[in-house]
Amino acid sequence: MSLSSPSALSASSHPLTPYGWDDGWEAEFAPYAEQGLLPGRVVRVDRGQCDVVTPLGTVRADTEFVVPRDPMKVVCTGDWVAVDPAGSDPRYVRTLLPRRTAFVRSTSSKRSEGQVLATNIDHAVICVSLAVELDLGRIERFLALAMSSSTGDAPPHESALRESGAQPLVVLTKADLVPDAAGLSYLVQDVETAAPGVPVLPVSSLTGDGLDVLAAVVAGGTSVLLGQSGAGKSSLANALLGEDVMGVQHTRDVDGKGRHTTTTRNLLVLPGGGVLIDTPGLRGVGLWDAESGVGQVFAEVEELAERCRFHDCAHDSEPGCAVLAALDAGDLPERRLESYRKLMRENQRIVAKTDARLRAEIRRDWKRKGAEGRAAMAVKRGRWG
Repeated sequence: MSLSSPSALSASSHPLTPYGWDDGWEAEFAPYAEQGLLPGRVVRVDRGQCDVVTPLGTVRADTEFVVPRDPMKVVCTGDWVAVDPAGSDPRYVRTLLPRRTAFVRSTSSKRSEGQVLATNIDHAVICVSLAVELDLGRIERFLALAMSSSTGDAPPHESALRESGAQPLVVLTKADLVPDAAGLSYLVQDVETAAPGVPVLPVSSLTGDGLDVLAAVVAGGTSVLLGQSGAGKSSLANALLGEDVMGVQHTRDVDGKGRHTTTTRNLLVLPGGGVLIDTPGLRGVGLWDAESGVGQVFAEVEELAERCRFHDCAHDSEPGCAVLAALDAGDLPERRLESYRKLMRENQRIVAKTDARLRAEIRRDWKRKGAEGRAAMAVKRGRWG
């Protein structure tokens, strides 16, 4: 049986099985196998070229033929692709197979574009360093993006496509820096309040504590490490790999931040099973069409909102607002509500830039609120005039 005929191989015996190849990918690739192309998974992208692991080994390929106008469809680490067969010079990526999931953030561009950070992921491992004070708002932001990970080939704003998003996991790195077990338990509980229903795991790349549990989780599919510079992602990747593959630099004592040790996104096969994508530290984590993710992160606020008197309640000053009632009763922390409002406003602004109907709705809402405000002032002037 020749490796140059991948279609003749079953998914279980395929050389790409350790990289995540399965019956589904085999079916997606079948039309390209008939054209004599090779299947492969992108392990690294760099300036218009990428490293692709194929049944015949890792090859360097040009992405010129799949450079789209849509930045959401550029070749990305984690993509499954069809590449030219052996002997082609130069060698090109001919097409992307449809993505199952994609982790996307908004860029700092004024054009409001999305940036795909990793594709076809099963677990989003959000790394949070315990060397610095916890930023629960940032954790909620990462979770909202992770829970909104969607198929990169799908039209935007279709929430039904969000159901197959990556499963999030919050990993508290550098747990060895917490002096006592009680203090560590308190920090875990604090994060659990910001991540309801999401596993929270303290680990130490130095002592190995918690790594066995994490290794068991990431063994089932493709995982991506996400977090700020200095969060310990590269150290964690090395610990899971069992060798120093990723470079590591010390963080600054003053703020716990580090330089970007990892400068590209790299896909690596783990010795215990599974695939790991390490990413550069993220300074900015802008939301991108993440309404469903925000709703999942703040499930308690969404559940309360269903009890409000008005279905379009803004949870601001409306009568019969169940959210405000829970806030007054002390059942809903004010920090959680403010974080929810902030993320929903930000996401609405992002979506509105590409959705004309939503822009019109926002303008109508502002006009209505302005009219109500002017009417209220007129009543006050009449009362006091």
